Amino acid sequence: QVRLVESGGGLVQAGGSLRLSCAASGRTFSSYAMGWFRQAPGKEREFVAATNTWSGGSIYYADSVKGRFTISRDNAKNTVYLQMNSLTPEDTGVYYCAAMKSIATMWDASAYDNWGQGTQVTVSS
Repeated sequence: QVRLVESGGGLVQAGGSLRLSCAASGRTFSSYAMGWFRQAPGKEREFVAATNTWSGGSIYYADSVKGRFTISRDNAKNTVYLQMNSLTPEDTGVYYCAAMKSIATMWDASAYDNWGQGTQVTVSS
């Protein structure tokens, strides 16, 4: 088990940037694959980005954020980040980080074992 706490959300104008952080507890953070998901009002939770610990630390992005968002992790700080640039109102939602222990499909929310409480991102037009 790992406890996850997101931070960095807020209100930003379209075209702006935010960096989300997700701090994890525990001494085995480096062994977890980490993902970011988001949920807009009235919509289902959707995959945003993920990085695994197998396959050489492969990184995955949803098509909607490719070229604008960057996921990274600092195992020494037990933290995963999501740098979000060129934000649009369609990026508005609650952003969640999640941790996965076992090898599984990175964009499948049901494969993740642990979730943070979420942080709100609001992009105004």
